[in-house]
Amino acid sequence: MQGKLYIVPTPIGNLEDITYRAVRILKEVDLILAEDTRTSSVLLRHYGIDRPLQSHHQFNEHRSVEFIMEKLLGGSVIALVSDAGTPGISDPGYLLIRECVRAGILVECLPGPTAFVPALVNSGIPSDHFIFEGFLPHKKGRHTRLQQLADEDKTMIFYESPFRLVKTLTQLAEFLGNERYACVSRELTKIYEENARGSLEELVRHFSSKTVKGEIVIIVAGRT
Repeated sequence: MQGKLYIVPTPIGNLEDITYRAVRILKEVDLILAEDTRTSSVLLRHYGIDRPLQSHHQFNEHRSVEFIMEKLLGGSVIALVSDAGTPGISDPGYLLIRECVRAGILVECLPGPTAFVPALVNSGIPSDHFIFEGFLPHKKGRHTRLQQLADEDKTMIFYESPFRLVKTLTQLAEFLGNERYACVSRELTKIYEENARGSLEELVRHFSSKTVKGEIVIIVAGRT
C-alpha cells in the first residue's frame, strides 16, 4: 500500500494561526519534513506534537527526495512543513510534490496561512487581479524583469528580506516611477506588525531611516 504526502501550512508568526486539522495531521503522520527542524520544533512543542522530524530544504531536497519517495512508496504517511506559511510558495515543496504526482502517490494540501494574502488585503490596493512574483532575481535577469513589470497593469506581489528591502524599493521606483503606490507589510500577525503605505519614493525614505526586521511582503499597484 502506498503512503500519502500532506502539505501542511504553518503560522507565519502568531502560533495560534493553525487549524485543528493541521495539528491532528501532524500528530498522526509517520514523519514530518521540515525546512528548519529548529524552527519547526518550537511549533511542535507548543502543540505537544512528538513525531520524527527530518530536514528538507532547498539545499538538500534533490538528495533527500529519493529517500522520501522510498518511504512513501513503502506506505509511510508524511507531512511537509516550511518555516512559515504554505510549503511550495517561495519555499521548498515543488520538487517533492512533482515526484509524488508522477509516481501516483496521493498528495493533499491543507488550507492555511500564506503571507501574501493578508498583505494584499491590508494594502488597500485592488486585489481582484494580481500577479505573484515572489523574490525577484538577485542578479541575473533582475533588471530585465523590472523592465517587463513597468507596464504591468495588475497588482504586483513581491517577497523580500529586510536586508534588501530599501534596495528593492529604490529599484522599483526607478523602473515603475517614484509616485507608484505601494504597501510594505512586515512582521505579519506578530505584535510589531507594520503595514506602511504610500508612494515608492515615500516608502524608500521611511525604511531608509529605520532598522528593518522580519519577513517582508511588498504590494505594488499596477500601471494605470
